[in-house]
Amino acid sequence: MIRVFPAVCALALAGLSACGGALRYIEAGAAPEVSRSPAGAPPGAAPGTCWGKHVTPAIIETVTHQVLMQPAEVQTDGTVLRPAIYKTETRQQIVRERKETWFETPCQQDMTPEFVASVQRALAARGMYRGAVTGEMDNRTRAAIRRFQKPQGLDSGILSLAAARNLGLVAVQVEG
Repeated sequence: MIRVFPAVCALALAGLSACGGALRYIEAGAAPEVSRSPAGAPPGAAPGTCWGKHVTPAIIETVTHQVLMQPAEVQTDGTVLRPAIYKTETRQQIVRERKETWFETPCQQDMTPEFVASVQRALAARGMYRGAVTGEMDNRTRAAIRRFQKPQGLDSGILSLAAARNLGLVAVQVEG
């Protein structure tokens, strides 16, 4: 059983309500992996556009190695008079840097039950979604979105605008 403290819930709800109603799509117990925030957008983002941010944490590992402080003293016949002296050094090393990936998303007002149902049908047609077409952005739908977007380099359960265009659900603007 998962216990959630009221103060934590109040803070989380306050933060999510500021994200343009993203709370509606987050099921109880499911933590958002990407935040949508009108205030949070990459530098130079066009006004009125909606953005998501996926953060990949850094990977840090502890490296331990031996440093020779004094070599062994060995006679010509191979007898060891004094063994070598080593010092153990331990340090942490960043294997992969923390990475923030910004991506444009359909705005919250566009994520209607009809649109989400279209997303579910489009993913089902591609063999990525096997649930009922409910029009709700549930865990199963987010998992299917993640499976669809991952080969394109976005490991997120929040639908990107590029993925929505690839699914044929959002019009592509043509210049000219």
